[in-house]
Amino acid sequence: MSQISVNTLTFGYEGSFENVFENVSFSIDTAWKLGFIGRNGKGKTTFLNLLLGKYHYSGSIDSSATFEYFPYQISSVQMGMTASEFMEDIKSGAEEWRVICELGLLGETAELLYRTFGTLSHGERTKVLLAILFSGENEFLLIDEPTNHLDQNARENVKEYLASKKGFILVSHDRDLLDACIDHVLVLNRKSIEVQSGNFSSWWENKQRKDQFAFAENEKHRKEIKKLRQAAKRTSDWADRNERTKIGFDPVKENDRCISTRSFIGAKTKKMQSRVKNIEKRIGREIEEKEGLLSDIERTPDLKLTQLVHHSNTLVNIRELSLRYSSADKDVFTDLTFELKRGDRIALNGGNGCGKSTLIKNILSKAGGEGKAANLEEKGICCTASGLVVSYVDQDTSMLKGSISDFCIERDIDLSMFCTILRQLDFGRSQLAKNLSELSEGQKKKVLIAASLLTPAHVYIWDEPLNYIDVFSRMQIEKLILEYKPTMLFVEHDTRFRVKVATETVNIR
Repeated sequence: MSQISVNTLTFGYEGSFENVFENVSFSIDTAWKLGFIGRNGKGKTTFLNLLLGKYHYSGSIDSSATFEYFPYQISSVQMGMTASEFMEDIKSGAEEWRVICELGLLGETAELLYRTFGTLSHGERTKVLLAILFSGENEFLLIDEPTNHLDQNARENVKEYLASKKGFILVSHDRDLLDACIDHVLVLNRKSIEVQSGNFSSWWENKQRKDQFAFAENEKHRKEIKKLRQAAKRTSDWADRNERTKIGFDPVKENDRCISTRSFIGAKTKKMQSRVKNIEKRIGREIEEKEGLLSDIERTPDLKLTQLVHHSNTLVNIRELSLRYSSADKDVFTDLTFELKRGDRIALNGGNGCGKSTLIKNILSKAGGEGKAANLEEKGICCTASGLVVSYVDQDTSMLKGSISDFCIERDIDLSMFCTILRQLDFGRSQLAKNLSELSEGQKKKVLIAASLLTPAHVYIWDEPLNYIDVFSRMQIEKLILEYKPTMLFVEHDTRFRVKVATETVNIR
């Protein structure tokens, strides 16, 4: 057990308008199971890379720990090899028997190590790499979003596995995973960094209480400042009026005054002006106490959606549908039946490779949208209502390149409205000027979601929209869907999101 002490850490990328970290200081323990929470683009992955010594920075990071990072980068050559052949290349000293033991804890057999890595599913690859990661000793592990693209069963396996381990930082936006696996949180707030014991839910409850207190204190100070300013204005106006009476008076109407009264009036005015200065000092103190109260509040503006209304009640009709790729010797799935009607929000659920994305692409091809289904043999019924307009979010973000302006022109989207939605999804102004390929994965997903929200449609089809997206934006999107109740067909492995949003779940096996 040892400490990692961060002192006055300052770091910014070359050419960036602002620093990622500015005079940051905190300490964490290498025995903790630490959840790392923060908005997209706040610097979570950057901090892990700083621990690994990849960037130059000012300040200090003091630790005797050895760090190991997940996910490992697997080359195209290694994709054609077995994990048994390349494990020592990605983790020095990895011993096969230890990896096999870890695979057993993940509910898998050693057979995975001897199959070509590229033929493994996303879940199987993740489990193999986690087994390699945890096969060492006395290392502090940096685990960056291990459950993206994993189905529900694989997520449960990884969740149970990580819950039995300790000595790691876990970057994740999956609230269930964080609750199950961590005993401390490291949070990148808007203006500060905090370390707290507990899991995500306990931290979130504390944050809501702190935010409510900050709002109450801010309101109290605001009212006090307003009252003091009114008092200062009244006193100042009285002093000014009084001062103007020093010179010139009517001896008939004011027979009790004389020249010597001027000194009395001047002294009284001076006293009132002194009172004004004291009130202004109190106003300054109130403003100083008020300043920063709301600096760490996560404001999530309400998003809006314009949905088209179709004349038909049934928008997608699937009856005893079976799909097969022409090059495959078996069906992707068989005998699938369901209907998507106006107002339905159907979640497609099933393991990796069961055909969820294949079904979506087939539906898109029927509606004349993106993602044309290719080389698919179809049995049964898959039809969409005539004239159906679909707004689609792909799980793949690799096609995002060029400027935001170019993206809007390509998609026929209003640039100013698009930037407004991105700002509401917590894009900084400097991020709007970046090339899309330079954005983090979470920010790329927000680009696709913002484009979908700006595309009026009868049906919104979203394929794993929340991969990499931060917790606050997930809650923001949940609120939008529950308020506007759009007709949706979506795939999402975030259990809390699916349970909150879906009106029906269709299981594909």
